[in-house]
Amino acid sequence: MMTPRRAVVPVLLLALLIVLPFLSVDIPVLFGGPLDSPGTLNLLALCLVFAGVALSYDLLFGYTGLLSFGHALYFALGVYLPAIAVTEWEWSLPAALALLAVVAIALPLVLGAVSLRVTGIAFAMVTLAFAQAGNVIVQTNPGGLTGGDEGIILNFDPLPDFVVGIVNTKYLYWLALGYAVAVFLIARAAIGSSAGHVWRAIRDNERRVEVIGLRPYPYKLLAFVLASFLAAWGGFLWLLLIGVTPEVTTATFTLTLLVMVVLGGTGTRFGALVGGFAYTLLDNRLRNLAGEERIQDLPDVLRVPLSEPLFLLGALFVAIVFFAPGGISSFPARLRSLVYRRAAKESAS
Repeated sequence: MMTPRRAVVPVLLLALLIVLPFLSVDIPVLFGGPLDSPGTLNLLALCLVFAGVALSYDLLFGYTGLLSFGHALYFALGVYLPAIAVTEWEWSLPAALALLAVVAIALPLVLGAVSLRVTGIAFAMVTLAFAQAGNVIVQTNPGGLTGGDEGIILNFDPLPDFVVGIVNTKYLYWLALGYAVAVFLIARAAIGSSAGHVWRAIRDNERRVEVIGLRPYPYKLLAFVLASFLAAWGGFLWLLLIGVTPEVTTATFTLTLLVMVVLGGTGTRFGALVGGFAYTLLDNRLRNLAGEERIQDLPDVLRVPLSEPLFLLGALFVAIVFFAPGGISSFPARLRSLVYRRAAKESAS
C-alpha cells in the first residue's frame, strides 16, 4: 500500500502531465519543439502508450516469470482489427471497439491455453510461432483486408472529430495518458490481489506453488489474458497516433518491449512505465539527432557512434544491465544507499 507521503511525487507528476499541453516550454535536444507543439505532444503520447504496453508485458515477464516472444500479436490485434472493422466492413467505432474487447479476451484465452501447456524456452518458442503466424497473415493480405506491406489507409469518418487532425493532438495525448494511468491502476490492483501473490510465487518457484496445493496453470493463463488484453488497447492508440504499419506484427516488436522492461526494472510497477517511456523517447530523438548537421560536423570518433542510434541504445542497455541490474527504477534506492554509506563512513571517522 502506497503511503500518502510516497504518493505525493506520482500525483504531482500526473498533474504536470495533465497540464503539459498548455505549457509552451522549449527543451532543446530532448524535444524537437515546444511542449505544446503537435509534434512533441504526438511523441509524448507515443511514449505514454509504450509505457502502458511495457507494463502489460511486465505482468507476464516481471511478475509471473513468463518469457513470451508473442506479445506483439495482441498489440497488432488492437491495430488491425478496429482498422479493418471501420474501413473495410464500414462498422461504427463503438461496434469496432466492442469487437476488439471480445477478441482481445478470446484470442489470448485460446492461444494462451495452448502455449501454457509447456514451460520455459518451449513456451517462448510457441508464443513466437503464434506471433509469426499473425505476421504471415498480415503479409499475405487475405481478402485484401490487411493491406500487406502497405498497411491500411484508415477511414476517419467513423472516428470522433476530437481525435482527427493535427490541431487535436492534445486530445490524443490525453487519451494516451489515460491509457497509461488505467494500465497502471489495473496492474496495481491485479498485483496486489491474491492472484498477484500467486504470480510472484510462480515466478520464484513454480514447483513450490504446486506443493502447497495450487495449480499454477489457471493463474498463468489469467496473467496471459490480462496482459494481452491491455496490450491490445495500446495497439488501438497506436492506430490513432501512427496508423496501420506491418512492423507491429514482428517478433522484433516484442523484443523491444522486453528491452523496455529490463531497462526500467522488472517487477517494479513504475519500472516498466519508466523503461517504456524512456526507450521510446530516446529511440525517436536519437534517430532525429543522427541526421542533424551539427552531428555530421563532429570528428569521426563522435560522429560515427552518434549517427547510429541503435548502437547508442544498445550500449545504454548493456551499461544499465551491467552496472544497475535493477534498471532505471533502482537508481533512487542506489543513490540513497550511497548517501547513507558515505554519511556512516564520515560519522565513523
